[in-house]
Amino acid sequence: MTQDELKQAVALAAIDYITPKLTRDSVIGVGTGSTAKYFIDGLANLKGEFAGAVASSEASAQQLEKLGIEVYELNQVSELLVYVDGADESNDQLELIKGGGAALTREKIVTAVSREFVCIADESKWVKVLGDFPLPVEVIPMARSYVARELVKMGGNPVYREGVVTDNDCVILDVHGLKMVDPRKWESDINQIAGVVTNGLFARRGADVLLLGTADGVKTIKPKY
Repeated sequence: MTQDELKQAVALAAIDYITPKLTRDSVIGVGTGSTAKYFIDGLANLKGEFAGAVASSEASAQQLEKLGIEVYELNQVSELLVYVDGADESNDQLELIKGGGAALTREKIVTAVSREFVCIADESKWVKVLGDFPLPVEVIPMARSYVARELVKMGGNPVYREGVVTDNDCVILDVHGLKMVDPRKWESDINQIAGVVTNGLFARRGADVLLLGTADGVKTIKPKY
């Protein structure tokens, strides 16, 4: 199977996974990126089975609206039934790197409000140790150079993602060269740098379940504790 076919397979698996959980008044969280786009397309067949969705990016909100699915602001809801989104990397603890699509801050906020986080990814995202994919860090623009210097002190090689402005009017530094054996500590330490909005480690609140697309079919993986 091609990578796109694997993404489509896990998106359909996520539709099957959430369908029995839906109620007419439930609101779900929807992520950002190529795999999430396939999931949003699949939601068109569930219209009327749930109230609507909160999107983690403007692009996803527009896709939902085009399908006739009501989009809520997060401040309108107290809890989301489930959040479905992709990842750039996952380990066997379901600690993730996210943010390749520059929506990491909103994704982290939506994750925090969700009862369950379902991650959907193809097998190329499965790793033993996080860090092959450069870690995105969202930064307030005036602090970009300072944050970059601090990340160098931590052993990283930060690269400014030129031409990218997030939905929060911030910028992204992609940090290369990190091998994060203790992702929770890395997440906390990087977030303590003044000027960092957040970073793309989803370790303190990782996924509750991973639907992983493989050549042998979609595997359902829970964290190993």
